Amino acid sequence: MEPSWKALLPFLVVIPISIWTKQVIPGLFVGLLVGSYFMTPSLLGGLRTMLHYVVDNLMQTNNIRIIIFLYVFAGLVSMIKYTGGIKGFVHLVSKKVKSAKTAMLLTWISTMVTFSDPDFRIVTVAPIMKALRKRLGLSSQQIGFAIEVTSNPVVALIPIATAFVGYMVSVIDKALDTAGIGAEPYIVYVRSIPFNFFSYAIIAVGLYYSFFVYSRKKQAAVSEKRKEAPIRSWNERLALEMAEEQRPADNEPNEAQGEEGDAMQTCPRAYQKETPVKPWNLIVPLSIVLVLTLFLSWWDGRRGARTFWQAFLQSDALGAMLEALLFTVIITVAFFLWQKFKLNDLLTHFVKGGNELISVILMLALIWALSAVAEDLGFSQYITGHVKEWIPPFFVAPILFLLGAVISYFIGSSWGTWGMLMPLGVTLASQSGANILPVIGAVFASGTFGAFASPLSDNTVTLCTILDLPVMEYARTKLIPSLIAAGIAAVLFGATSFLLH
Repeated sequence: MEPSWKALLPFLVVIPISIWTKQVIPGLFVGLLVGSYFMTPSLLGGLRTMLHYVVDNLMQTNNIRIIIFLYVFAGLVSMIKYTGGIKGFVHLVSKKVKSAKTAMLLTWISTMVTFSDPDFRIVTVAPIMKALRKRLGLSSQQIGFAIEVTSNPVVALIPIATAFVGYMVSVIDKALDTAGIGAEPYIVYVRSIPFNFFSYAIIAVGLYYSFFVYSRKKQAAVSEKRKEAPIRSWNERLALEMAEEQRPADNEPNEAQGEEGDAMQTCPRAYQKETPVKPWNLIVPLSIVLVLTLFLSWWDGRRGARTFWQAFLQSDALGAMLEALLFTVIITVAFFLWQKFKLNDLLTHFVKGGNELISVILMLALIWALSAVAEDLGFSQYITGHVKEWIPPFFVAPILFLLGAVISYFIGSSWGTWGMLMPLGVTLASQSGANILPVIGAVFASGTFGAFASPLSDNTVTLCTILDLPVMEYARTKLIPSLIAAGIAAVLFGATSFLLH
């Protein structure tokens, strides 16, 4: 088809509808429908064309592997929850925390074992902090900020064994195809990680807020209370100090009684009251999937490679991660059966967990189909002949970051933003002569901004549900640090684009 302005409409329709409905899927559906009717302008022809694009793209090998990876990963997490892995980890770690500073340090360090998925991290760590917050003098806002700043921004930077990797590689792959670039998508993704400036900026801001800003506020509040408190005798003060020293021993998490025991038993989405306490049911599966991913990636790319890193880069990373995940599920099921869990119950929870990602899989199918129909309408050719002249090369990355940040804030979805903007961004960068790596980093950074800052983000809603926080009030408290990090990122994208052009 001869390229025209119609090639832009499928993408242009997606953004306002997604913002209006606060959902990505309706926008993608309408955009795909519009593009399909441009391809076949008849009542049934447009619908048939739309179905053709959806089915054709779902049947592609890499896309099927992405869907299997996402479904199986979610199923594994669901089995871990059912067998007490998360609850056991909560009880194990909560006994080690004796001070507010230790609790905050634990929140950050725990990222090393809960990095696989933001929601997984939230439902693992938030119950611990909820149970300990009053004893340690922590506010719910402080706890929530520390957990969330180490969730989506961190997971977006890790190139193996996460729920994000397959999706991120997929949108890059589709964007490279749209732009006619023959690079390996996983290698491009890994090379773009240093350019996700928002993640680095918000992590740095989060460290400052976690260990300095909130600490000073707490000290100021304590000083104010001391000024207002009546002067006590020396004997009264000594008695109070002794009582405070003895209190932590009486406030250990307890399943039967006490605020902490109750808090950890009632955290939604983490586990139920009857769930057993088995920390190794979390530690073992996560360790296996991480070790197997590294080993199988090296094994697949070892021929002709001089170093481990070279072998890792030239391997079929998605295939290695999928194989590692399938091996892990088999070993994990055997491990759970050895513990006398019933196979029927394990399978039920596996399917239940996988089904929770059906909406994500549907979104992926629409993104793939939308990119394909836009390309057949002449999207790349039209960008080449017209749009590339409107934006100077060194403005592509910062403009995409700012545009994506606005979109992701209003729709609350990092994945939706990445799927909408990645084909446009890579094509603009390719045709204007800009370096594609900062542009890809800008798209990922913009989606991360919304997933962190937006009150519509599923991460924010999950966290607020567990910590009993008002969603809008909590979102306002983290908006200033989010904007500070976004401002830093925008400047860095502009400077980097200018230097690398």
